[in-house]
Amino acid sequence: MKSINIVGCGRAGRTFARLFAKSHAFVVQDLHDLNIAAARACARFAEAGEPVRHLADMRPAPVWLVATPDDAIVDTAAALVAAGKVAPGNVVVHLSGATPSVDMVAVIEAGAHAGSFHPMKTFADPGYAAGSFPGTYVALEGDKKAIKVLRVALRKIGARVFEIEPQHKVLYHAGSVMVCNYLTTVLEAGLRCYDGAGIKLETAYKLMEPLVRETVDNVFRTGTVRSLTGPIARGDEAVVARQLESVRKHDRDLGALYLALGRVAVDLARSKGEADPRQLARISRLFKD
Repeated sequence: MKSINIVGCGRAGRTFARLFAKSHAFVVQDLHDLNIAAARACARFAEAGEPVRHLADMRPAPVWLVATPDDAIVDTAAALVAAGKVAPGNVVVHLSGATPSVDMVAVIEAGAHAGSFHPMKTFADPGYAAGSFPGTYVALEGDKKAIKVLRVALRKIGARVFEIEPQHKVLYHAGSVMVCNYLTTVLEAGLRCYDGAGIKLETAYKLMEPLVRETVDNVFRTGTVRSLTGPIARGDEAVVARQLESVRKHDRDLGALYLALGRVAVDLARSKGEADPRQLARISRLFKD
């Protein structure tokens, strides 16, 4: 069984340390973070690995996982090479959904194999993330050796793997941000409108939950086009105009969001084909104006 060293012991690093150790996908060896307390917490959480204060003190390993924030990946990979930690034939991978593995130039020039994997999952709670991980879709990219090693390890922890071309990673990741992070943002926008309408936060959450869950269920049962309801789907220009005015008056940023999302909703309504095209054209002009 191959050993793996992990650099970066945040929520994602901790989750994969536990998953790899418990599934015997890798022997989790050394754990390093700029904050030694984070490395120690990772070792406790995973029940595996040795916290290491300094990068230079990490032991050799055939596989390295860089689990740092995106903006530190390239520099961390270069630091590993500069410290003489990466040997020819090693596999060095990172977790970013937006950064191509070829950006780790120092690793490749050192004769190592570069790759990346990006799980379609949130890591707000590492304990929950690790326990619910089986069945998670994970995007892979990199050279053949890195992908081969990752594919075997990820399948052991229950992942559903698929490959993505490096040049498409940023757009793919933007899509993931929209359906995850921006979904949360849209819900927050709704909460702010409810607040402006005098509805208490606790009540607003109760009002939202069944509507949100039913909407999401509809999307995955029938698709986005058939799931669209409401004034734009009906072509109700008067209601849309009053809503836009009200939201803008309450918060200009929310008004801009209403406009941007409304333009997409008009496209969906046209595809749905239930509203009068002339009414949708007037709504579209309202959004442009």
